[in-house]
Amino acid sequence: MLTEPTLTNRHEDGRDVPLLVWRADRPLLAVSSAPLGGGIGVRNWVVNATVPMSYHRDDPAEHLAELAGQLGLDGPGVGLLTGVDVADVVARTDTGVRVWATVGLGTPLQAAESAPVESAPVEPASVEPASVEPAESGTRVGTVNIVIQVPARLGDAALVNAVATATEAKVQAIRDLGLAATGTPTDAVTVLCPVDGAPAAYGGPRSTWGAPLARAVHAAVLAGGPGLVVPWSQRHSA
Repeated sequence: MLTEPTLTNRHEDGRDVPLLVWRADRPLLAVSSAPLGGGIGVRNWVVNATVPMSYHRDDPAEHLAELAGQLGLDGPGVGLLTGVDVADVVARTDTGVRVWATVGLGTPLQAAESAPVESAPVEPASVEPASVEPAESGTRVGTVNIVIQVPARLGDAALVNAVATATEAKVQAIRDLGLAATGTPTDAVTVLCPVDGAPAAYGGPRSTWGAPLARAVHAAVLAGGPGLVVPWSQRHSA
C-alpha cells in the first residue's frame, strides 16, 4: 500500500519548493482527475507539488513527469499541483481508509453558477492547468487536492462512485465551514486501492468502503479549511 507521504523539495526558479511523495510498496489501482496519471489505471506513486501563484506553464503533466524523474520514481504515477504549502497536509483515517488533503478555499464557488450574460467561448489553450489557482495579484490560494487509499479492491464502477462520494463529503465539509460553495475551480481527487482481490461493487456513502471514505474526507477537509490559507509563494516571497 502507500507509504506515509514524504515532504521534500526541489530547487526551481531560485527557490526550494515543497512537494509530497507517496510510494506504493506494490502497484495500486487508481482513479484520478489529476493532470498526470488521470483516469483509471495501475499507479506506483503519487506526488502533490506546490507551485507559486505565478505558475504559467501550460504543460502540467510534463512538468510533473520531470519532477517524478528527479525524485527517481519509476513507472506510472499520479501528479497533482497546488498553490497550497503541501507541508500543511491533513491526514485522517477511518476503518482502514486513509485520506490526505491539502486544503485551500480562497476561491470558493458553486459548481452550477450562472454563466455571464455575454461570455465568449473559452478556447482550450486558455484553460488553466488542472489543480492550479490562476495567478492573479492578491488572489488567495484555492485548490483542494485529496488523496485516498482504500484497503480493499474496488471495481471500476465503485472507483468512480468513490470519487463522487469523496466530492460529496468535501462539499459537506465546505458547507459546514460556512461557505456557500461546492469547491474551487481547480480541485482534484485520487482514489487508490489494491489491484488484487474480489472487487467491491459499490463506493457510495452507505457502502462498506464508501461510508468510512466519506467520513475521513469530511474530517480532513473540515480540519484543513478554517482560516485564511496564504499561498506558499506569498509566505516565502523574498
